[in-house]
Amino acid sequence: MFYALNKTKAFVSGDIGCYTLSYMKPLSGMDSCICMGASIGIAHGMSKALGPKGKGKVVGVIGDSTFIHSGITTLLNTAYNRSDAVFIIADNRTTAMTGMQEHPATGFTLQGEKTKELDFAALGKVLGIDSVEVIDPLNFKDTTRVLKQELQKEGPSLIISRAPCVLLMSKKAVQAKQFFTDPDKCIGCKVCLSCGCPAISWRDFEKTGMPARPERKKQKGIAVIDATLCTGCTLCAQLCRQEAIMREGE
Repeated sequence: MFYALNKTKAFVSGDIGCYTLSYMKPLSGMDSCICMGASIGIAHGMSKALGPKGKGKVVGVIGDSTFIHSGITTLLNTAYNRSDAVFIIADNRTTAMTGMQEHPATGFTLQGEKTKELDFAALGKVLGIDSVEVIDPLNFKDTTRVLKQELQKEGPSLIISRAPCVLLMSKKAVQAKQFFTDPDKCIGCKVCLSCGCPAISWRDFEKTGMPARPERKKQKGIAVIDATLCTGCTLCAQLCRQEAIMREGE
């Protein structure tokens, strides 16, 4: 999601959580972080201060548990005062930053008992947000489309970016078929590295002693994928225009 946000060139006010790390390279998808719960209010304030000049240029991102803790009232304020910005709830189905606790939107209590599950999309509508979208952030094409679409709309928009934290997907990740890079197809463009995946690294021909490719004199190296870290999310394969990233057994 933050890779796609970076492409929009919008100002992104962030919040406190694991996603705060997205301000760093290569994602560079967040521009500010003030305090817990401030992202929506900061984005709303900027949209009002900038006026028409800020249309399509302001986004506020907040995590699911942080939104429940201190973001609901500010989202209500954006609807009441007609903010012209996009607000994103990064819904990873847990309180990842402080211990993977349950919260009201997971459907379970801290004791593990089944309970009512807060519906972010329905809540957004009730608070007065007319445009509400739910996306899978691991679908890059659809994520990009929805971001561009919502940035052009009048009034506040809400996007729920829903995908479980990878720590919750550990069993599925182990069972999933990992990806690898075909060295014969990789042209060393480094696009896959820009998504910030810890499983992808760069092998420099000169530094590693790998043989350079005489047919591609300008190519300095190739991208490689560590199978022990790959979760099989498919994002890198979606970004590779050379189709050099493939899944094992396919």
